Amino acid sequence: MRAPAFLRSLILRYGAEFVRFAAMALWTRTPAGAVVSDIEQLRAHFTALFARFGEPPAQAQFIQGQLGPISGEWTRHPKAAPGRVILYFHGGGYIAGSPETHRALIAKLAEAGEASAFAVRYRLAPECVYPAAVRDGIDAYRGLLGTGIQPGGVVLAGDGSGGGLAFSVLLAIRNAGLPMPAGIVAMSPWADLSLSGWSLLQNQKNDSAMHWEILFQCARHYLRKSNPSDAYASPAFANLKDFPPIMVHAGSTEILRDDASKLGDRAADSATPVSVEIYDGMGHLFQADLRANEAKVSLARLGQFIRAKTGAAAAQAEKVPV
Repeated sequence: MRAPAFLRSLILRYGAEFVRFAAMALWTRTPAGAVVSDIEQLRAHFTALFARFGEPPAQAQFIQGQLGPISGEWTRHPKAAPGRVILYFHGGGYIAGSPETHRALIAKLAEAGEASAFAVRYRLAPECVYPAAVRDGIDAYRGLLGTGIQPGGVVLAGDGSGGGLAFSVLLAIRNAGLPMPAGIVAMSPWADLSLSGWSLLQNQKNDSAMHWEILFQCARHYLRKSNPSDAYASPAFANLKDFPPIMVHAGSTEILRDDASKLGDRAADSATPVSVEIYDGMGHLFQADLRANEAKVSLARLGQFIRAKTGAAAAQAEKVPV
C-alpha cells in the first residue's frame, strides 16, 4: 500500500524508522497520560487548555461581525484608537477553538495594543481541510480593507496554530499583490507542521500544555494528503521577503520554541525586520496567566509593537462603523 503524502514527506525528511514510530500514533496521549483517540477527545483536550485563559478585561465588549463572506467576532475596548485593528487567528491545532474560546487572550492583546480586534471564525479540520483556513483568512483581510480600514492600521496576530496561520495568510496576501498590513505578531506559533524542531523532543517533558503526538494528530486531520512542508501549511519554510515587521514571543520550555526561532531565521534571511523573544522558564501561551510577570511584559511588548507600527494610520483615521 502506498503511504499517504503526509507520511511520504516525513520519510524523506527523517527516514523510515522515525516515521514507523509516527505511523504507530493512531492515538495520542495528553501530557497527563490520558489516551486521546478521536477528534472529539482531541477537541476536549484543547477546550481544557482554553479554560486557562481566564476572564477578559471588564471593559471589553464582544460583538458578532462579518468581513465579506467571513464571520467572526469584534473585540472593542474604550482605549481602542480609530483605524487600528488586530486581525486575529485563534489557536486550537486547526481542529478546535473559536473567537469565543479566546476572548480573554484576544481582549488582553487588544487592550495592550489600544486596538479593536476581529477574531476570524475560520473553518476547522477535519470537516474542512487545508487550505480552507488560509482562504478564509485572506477573504477576511479583503473584507476588512473593504470597510475602509487602511492596511497601515492593521496588524495580523495569532496564537499557537493561529500564529502559524497568521503567517500563512500574510504569505497569501503578499503573493496576491494585496496591500500589506503594518505588521504581524504571534504568541507560541505552530509554524512547522512537519514537526522537525529539536525542541519537540528536548522539551517534551517540560511542556504541560502540548505534546508531540497531539500535534501529529492535528496535522494529519488538517493536512490530509498535503505536504507538511508546503509554505502555506508551514510558514517556517516560507520566503518572508517584503513582509512587514514581525514580533514573535514563545517560552523556553515549550515544544514549539523552535518554530518561533525558525520564523525569525526566515525573516532574517529575507532582510525583514523581526524580533523573536524567548522567555526563560515560560511555557506555551504563558501570556494567558497574568500572575506571571513575564506575561505582563510580553503583552506590554506586543502592545507597544502594535501601537508603534499602526501609529500613523491611527492618527489619521476616522472611526469606521463595524
